[in-house]
Amino acid sequence: METATAAQPFVPSRGLRMLGTVMDAYKQIFVAGSAAPLLSPPDPLRRNGFDLTLVVDRIVAEAVDVLSFTLRAADGTALPAWRPGAHLDVFLPSGMQRQYSLCGDPGELTSYRIAVRRIANGGDGSIEMHRLRAGDPLRVRGPRNAFTFVEAPSYLFIAGGIGITPILPMVRAAGSRGRLIYFGRSRATMPFLNELPRAEIRADDEVGVPDVAELIARAEPGAAVYVCGPPPVLAAAEQTMFAINPTGSLHTERFSEPPVTDGREFEVRLARTGRTLRVGAGETALTAIQRAIPDVVYSCRQGFCGTCKTRVLAGTVDHRDRTLLQADRGDHMLTCVSRAADDALVLDL
Repeated sequence: METATAAQPFVPSRGLRMLGTVMDAYKQIFVAGSAAPLLSPPDPLRRNGFDLTLVVDRIVAEAVDVLSFTLRAADGTALPAWRPGAHLDVFLPSGMQRQYSLCGDPGELTSYRIAVRRIANGGDGSIEMHRLRAGDPLRVRGPRNAFTFVEAPSYLFIAGGIGITPILPMVRAAGSRGRLIYFGRSRATMPFLNELPRAEIRADDEVGVPDVAELIARAEPGAAVYVCGPPPVLAAAEQTMFAINPTGSLHTERFSEPPVTDGREFEVRLARTGRTLRVGAGETALTAIQRAIPDVVYSCRQGFCGTCKTRVLAGTVDHRDRTLLQADRGDHMLTCVSRAADDALVLDL
């Protein structure tokens, strides 16, 4: 993707020029000065995270256009522990980064299992995943968990299509306290049916499109309701849950980042690299930063995991996340969703 500065000369705003003074002073002290290693040490987690290079051990066709991938360490060592709801950041051979939910057994740490539905246009990296073969290496980061499985007296799980992947380990963990309603276009398109003998299966071609409000109404009072599926299903759940079951809790996970709403252009200056970026009205600060720092760390792109937390050196932030502590909001932001409240920000990148 080309930056806006490639198409037209970039003229910093008056606000950014003022913030630039702050940034220049910062660089003299914290970046270029002799005391920089002590005052501003590098943060290796920002670049590296929990990186693993695994090997594709097994590939199984689970449904139409859905493959599962079993991943192992090349030397057979145990993998980091995880809890239901966790995902892996997967770095594809092309360099694209995508997130896939772990859908195996958390007690089995010799391997991880993920599943990927092939999307025809390939824009989400699924075609590249479907080209992998057993024996191929695959770089991953994690496991990370932005879809936490909480303790509750009872559970209602609502999964649509490939949304079954993070739900599957939760159903097993909930045992007799959980109820699963699983729907999809047809049974042929719904993976892992053979692993869900107690589920209520609702194929659209058999019983029609589900009424999400009617499904949520089946939850017991105080239940934890987990929903993962297409955006319209998540939206319906968020709109109806608390009117139907005010004592319960709602937990959702989406597989795509939400669109930017009420956005306007602003400028970001990266103190460590000296780059100035323009963030478009319809894009996130993270997207703009990736043009300058392709390996900058992120995960959920939805403002709840905190992976992209970045120090703000100057400027006021329009916080749009669900995670950052109040104590951090004065000098940090989550770049995947939050924006400048004014014209510009200076970031410690």
